[in-house]
Amino acid sequence: MAALRRAAFRSLYRTPTTHNVTRNIFTKSSAAPRSPITTGIYATALVLSSGLFAVYYFDARSALHRYLVMPVMRQTLDAETSHKIAVKVLRSGLGPKDPVVDDESLMFDLWGHQISNPVGLAAGFDKDGEAIDGLFNLGFSWVEIGSVTPKPQPGNPKPRVFRLSEDNAIINRYGFPSQGHASVLSRIRARLPTFTSEEQHNASLRDGSLLAVNLGKNKESPTDSIDDFVAGVRTFGPYSDVLVVNVSSPNTPGLRGLQNKASLEALLAGVTEARDSLPPSYNNSAKPRLVLKIAPDLDQSQIEDIASVVKTHGIDGVIVSNTSVQRPSHLMNASRVETGGLSGPPIKPYTLNALKTLRANLPADIPIIGCGGISTGADALEYARAGATMVQVYTSFGYDGVGACRRIKDQIVAKLHEEGTTWAAIVKKAVDELSLKEDLRKVAPGQGTVDQLIEEARHLAKLLDELGSKMFTMEDRSMPAAAEPVL
Repeated sequence: MAALRRAAFRSLYRTPTTHNVTRNIFTKSSAAPRSPITTGIYATALVLSSGLFAVYYFDARSALHRYLVMPVMRQTLDAETSHKIAVKVLRSGLGPKDPVVDDESLMFDLWGHQISNPVGLAAGFDKDGEAIDGLFNLGFSWVEIGSVTPKPQPGNPKPRVFRLSEDNAIINRYGFPSQGHASVLSRIRARLPTFTSEEQHNASLRDGSLLAVNLGKNKESPTDSIDDFVAGVRTFGPYSDVLVVNVSSPNTPGLRGLQNKASLEALLAGVTEARDSLPPSYNNSAKPRLVLKIAPDLDQSQIEDIASVVKTHGIDGVIVSNTSVQRPSHLMNASRVETGGLSGPPIKPYTLNALKTLRANLPADIPIIGCGGISTGADALEYARAGATMVQVYTSFGYDGVGACRRIKDQIVAKLHEEGTTWAAIVKKAVDELSLKEDLRKVAPGQGTVDQLIEEARHLAKLLDELGSKMFTMEDRSMPAAAEPVL
């Protein structure tokens, strides 16, 4: 009887199932099809919302990247893992882009190139040239890959990157992890078009932008050897706009010793000779510019020595600076005790001081690129007024995300418009005022002064006059006397 009652109860409240779908008599069947109108509404809403999100995501200015993506990555991933993911996303072509055309007030001239804006990306982010175009898409006018070493090497043991979040800083002791020349070169060559336009003169493949390759040396190479740098010039020279000679990383033993005058003399002589002997590049453009990257921890005499060597060997520019081994007393994060190079706002005073010293010891025609603690437009303009032709960012990009470059540029533009000036005008004024004042009365070594040359010219003119007078006198004496008239 109990079984019969249970069966009756089930028959009252449930109907037979078809394809395992159960239907209650008091509810509408879950298998009932939606009307075409409802389906269309849902589909349209899905497409529109997906499209709007895509537009929002692919705009580097979106708050999503700065206030959601970056904080989540900092909370859930260690610094090196976050770094690798960022590179892979930008390499994939699915990274955000800067959709805004640079304001004309940001333009300036560098080595005969008209550069669209003064904000570049420092070496260290894209070590193996994986995301070159993704980085240019974020609005950087200068993308510097590397450091690249001739042979592949893993770098230092992990952990080797540390966030100092309270200080907006980073300490790293990567130690030049690199896939090596061959791998990076193949990647650079793969992005080149099969046919190049006669109007294309930049290895960046973009108007108003430059591609730089930062050259390092292998850890096991002899400390005083310049061979790794010479090999880098020969390998990447035909495929870059700028080659950066990096003798300032604190994480490769003995590397900073190459900043000493005698060692630097040999190094710069070698890389200059290698650059000058390069064959024509793939697009027949000018040979790459050579730039030296120095540390912010040098004293005045060391900077003066570097300036002297740079002038002597025709180096095209200097980047000031790399990371610092100094630790300001105001650092708060516990990782401040870690070994490595410190970057971010805490090293800005060191870098600015080194830049000002170097600017006073270099002529105006050798540009300096400022790098160290730049996270706002005001920071960039402070560097410009100290004599920097352009600036590079690194740590602020790591903290603020893909919109960092656009934000800094917008802040610069706002200030320039407020002052009624341009970036180029500010730089020119500072460089003219702060650069080494060469004695305009001096000429090339071994040729004396202008006064001496003028005196020699006057003496030569006097000798010529005397010689001319003597020639006329001799000619008069040698001519026969005129015949007497016949009467």
